Amino acid sequence: MLRKLFWLPALGALMMLLPTTTARAQEYLDAGSWLLTLSGTGSSNQDVNAGSFGVQAEIGYFPADQLELLVRQSVSYADFNAGTTTSAATAVGLDYHFDLDRWQPFLGWSIGYQYGDVHNTWFTGPEGGVKYFVKPDTFIYGLVQFQWYFDNGGNDVTNFEDGAFLYGLGIGFTW
Repeated sequence: MLRKLFWLPALGALMMLLPTTTARAQEYLDAGSWLLTLSGTGSSNQDVNAGSFGVQAEIGYFPADQLELLVRQSVSYADFNAGTTTSAATAVGLDYHFDLDRWQPFLGWSIGYQYGDVHNTWFTGPEGGVKYFVKPDTFIYGLVQFQWYFDNGGNDVTNFEDGAFLYGLGIGFTW
């Protein structure tokens, strides 16, 4: 009978030699975290003789767990049959993140100014997306925004039909 129970202490000794793991979830975005995100866009016609491209960078800071303050800058260039345009936009925003471990969906709001060879105007609107952490300090993300454009005089926000959806897909880093 003792020979049959010998394996229990041997198994216990073996388990003590193995590295232990904890059930605690990894904290990906907590108070004091900084983020840098980078994304790009592009399009062309079927003949690849006209198109556009753009880049966007964002710096974010978490003053509290799950709450991000951000500054976003984008620049785009388009060359179509109607001519070429260069435009840029600068925005600030506030996003709330839902902590689901590696998945970090978020909802927020941004306000900014669009300028360049386009209608220079202020814009505001909701945004949402998700960050997925491939490593504790690196993530991929998707972003969807809707922007309402203010009229040229800055008195009013135009109606829903005058807004635009913007999409982004990129990579980000935390420190």
